[in-house]
Amino acid sequence: MSLDAFGWSGQRQAEFAAHDANGLIPGRVVSEHRSHFRVATNSVELSATMTGRLRNAAAQRSDLAGVGDFVALQPTPGNGAATIEEVLHRTSALVRKASGEQRPQLLVANVDVVFIVTAPDGDFNLPRIGRLLALVRDSDAVPVIILNKTDLADDLPNVIDQLTAFAPGVPVHAINARSGGGMLDIGRYFDGNRTVALIGSSGVDKSTLTNRLTEYAEQETQEVRAHDSRGRHTTTHRQLFVRSQGGAIVDMPGMRGLELWKKEDNVKEDFDDIEALASGCRFRNCRHDREPGCAVRDALERGDIESTRLASYLTRERV
Repeated sequence: MSLDAFGWSGQRQAEFAAHDANGLIPGRVVSEHRSHFRVATNSVELSATMTGRLRNAAAQRSDLAGVGDFVALQPTPGNGAATIEEVLHRTSALVRKASGEQRPQLLVANVDVVFIVTAPDGDFNLPRIGRLLALVRDSDAVPVIILNKTDLADDLPNVIDQLTAFAPGVPVHAINARSGGGMLDIGRYFDGNRTVALIGSSGVDKSTLTNRLTEYAEQETQEVRAHDSRGRHTTTHRQLFVRSQGGAIVDMPGMRGLELWKKEDNVKEDFDDIEALASGCRFRNCRHDREPGCAVRDALERGDIESTRLASYLTRERV
C-alpha cells in the first residue's frame, strides 16, 4: 500500500524534494515504543530509531517524532533499523500536559479530524467533553462528537440535545459500533485520505469503533463493568491504522484525567467546561460561591470538576 493512503500528498512530496536529493525516503510513524518506532513507507513498514542529532536539537520532547508524524528516513541495508533524520512540518498536533511534569506531551500529529467518543451511560460527562473539545481546538484539528452505545440511552434525543447545546457548531453523531448503526454517517470524515483520531475515556468502545471503521478485528476489545460503565484500557498505546476504504485512523488509550497544556494566547479556552456550566446558573451574575441554583457548585459537589481548577477560574474572573 502506498504512502498516499496514509495522507501523503503532492504538496508534501514537493516539500520533500531536498530530502529526496539526499537519499532519504518519506514515511509516517504508525506506532511508538520505548526503543524504536514503526514507520510506514511507500513499500514496507520499517523499524526506526531517531538520530542523536535530532534528539539534541529538539527544544522539548514534544518536538521529537511521535505517532502520526511524517518523517525523513535513512534506510539501512539488510535488516537493520532505519534512522529518522527529520520530523516534517505538522499540520496539527494534539498536545497535553505530561502527567506530573511541567512539559507538553505529544499525543498524535497530523490528524485532520478528532472523534471525541462518549457513551450515554456512566461515562457521560459534559465537563470532560468540554476539556477534550479544548484539547482538539488547540490542536488545529476539527472536533466531532461521537455518541456510541446508543442502545444504552433511556432518552437518546435528550442526550443528543444536551451535546448539541453544550458544543454548538460541533457535529454530533449517534452510533452503535457493535451493531453498525449510524456508521455510514461518519465514514465521510475519511474522504481524501484524511486521518481521524479517537479520544475518550476507557470503556466507550473506541477499539470496537476502530475495528468497525477498518473492517477487521485489529484491536482487542473487552466488556465494561456493569456497575460503573468502566472498561479496562484495552488499547495500551497509540497506533495508526490505514483503512482499505481510504484514510487512516488513530486509536488511543482511554484518558480519565486530562490537563491541558496552556498556551499564553489560549488560557480562556481551558475553562470552556466551567463557562458552559456557568451558563446554567440561576443568576446571571452568579459568583459560584453560595448562591442558590449554582450549576458550577453542583458540578463540583458531583466531582465533575476539580476544586483547584475552579479556584483558578474564579481567581482569573475576579482579577
